[in-house]
Amino acid sequence: MALISSILQHAKSHSSSKISTYIQRRLFSNDVRKENIVIVGAGIAGLASALSLQRFGIRSLVLEQAESLRTEGSSITLSKNGWKALDAIGVGDELRSQFLELQGVVIKSDDGKELNSFGFKDEDKSQELRVVERRVLLETLASKLPPNAISFSSKLSNIETSENGTNTLLQLQDGTHLSAEVVIACDGVWSPTAKWMGFRQPKYAGHIAFRGLGYFPEGQPYEPKVNYTYGRGLRAAFVPASKTKVYWFVLCNSSSPGPRITDPSILRQQAKELVRDWPVADMLNLINLTPDDTLTRNPLYDRWLWPVISPPPFSGRTVLAGDAWHPMTPNMGQGACCALEDSIVLTEKLAEAMKFKHISVEDAFKAYGSERWRRVFPLTVMANRIGALLQSENTLICAVRNNLLVPKLKPRALTKHTNYEFEQARRDGH
Repeated sequence: MALISSILQHAKSHSSSKISTYIQRRLFSNDVRKENIVIVGAGIAGLASALSLQRFGIRSLVLEQAESLRTEGSSITLSKNGWKALDAIGVGDELRSQFLELQGVVIKSDDGKELNSFGFKDEDKSQELRVVERRVLLETLASKLPPNAISFSSKLSNIETSENGTNTLLQLQDGTHLSAEVVIACDGVWSPTAKWMGFRQPKYAGHIAFRGLGYFPEGQPYEPKVNYTYGRGLRAAFVPASKTKVYWFVLCNSSSPGPRITDPSILRQQAKELVRDWPVADMLNLINLTPDDTLTRNPLYDRWLWPVISPPPFSGRTVLAGDAWHPMTPNMGQGACCALEDSIVLTEKLAEAMKFKHISVEDAFKAYGSERWRRVFPLTVMANRIGALLQSENTLICAVRNNLLVPKLKPRALTKHTNYEFEQARRDGH
């Protein structure tokens, strides 16, 4: 009777939508599970954030909508800044032992002419670049978390801020209700949480990436270098990842993202067709040697976080990280690296608030947003513009690119953005 009386009293002064929400909260109030920190998404940013929080003795629950880790796909590029983040959470050396360090790059035109080549350490001995299998990275991160830290088959169906603003209320598709002091949304490029917070949808960049991981059971034959080929409106590369695997990609222009294709035979055929006339026999061979489960086709998207126009990456007690906040094209190889950077910066700020009580959670979010925006906004724009240049179909632009820009390219131009120092590290150094 007390519950009914409370509902009737609430109905006198509120709209029907608010009444419905109020009734739902009251009816499920005894079934709400309370969590300190909930992380939405068991991708790179989500798992790295959970592991980073663990450094400070802070437990979190990771919600993943899939039935297991989403290990589909081939590989990701990790530069010096990404490895610095992995070292901070204690998995850097374990991963280094499994993947080759890349020594340099060779860039050719689509007629086979070499345009430039150099070593990554020619101007900076501290540089480090490796291609890491996505599956191995995710499984390594997950293995360092305690049992039951990841809740699979946990798809978010609703998110809202509590009436007093001190918690975030989550409802899962299976009817589970959670109340979290902090929610870290790492739910990917098409993040429902970002949409709820007022962010516009990511914009299609006009390019499609075919990717795969060629497998050589007896050992792959290539030197540890990035091998690029630039054409008109088309480019490709292959990169040794380990002693037996070679990562490759082909990027083409397309006026629209097109339908989603998952059939490996179709993906293989389309990728081969793009480079069939190039004098780069290695690419066709690599595509043929690629297992079906690593073949992917991905339209490229990004979101430019314009100052003033874009919302902050937080609302109430919910904050965005990784692709959920700043999806970017892969033209600088910084998507995963920036997600890892996010996880370190955000969790250090949260530790200051939740463990050491130096600042409030709100101030932690603001500090994180300020530090990271200055980093990811220019990188997102630069990656997009580099992609536009490299994917140009204009004969004159391609000629200038191949005969003037690329031959004069120096190592620093490809690596200077990896020299990132976390603000906490800079403070500790003084």
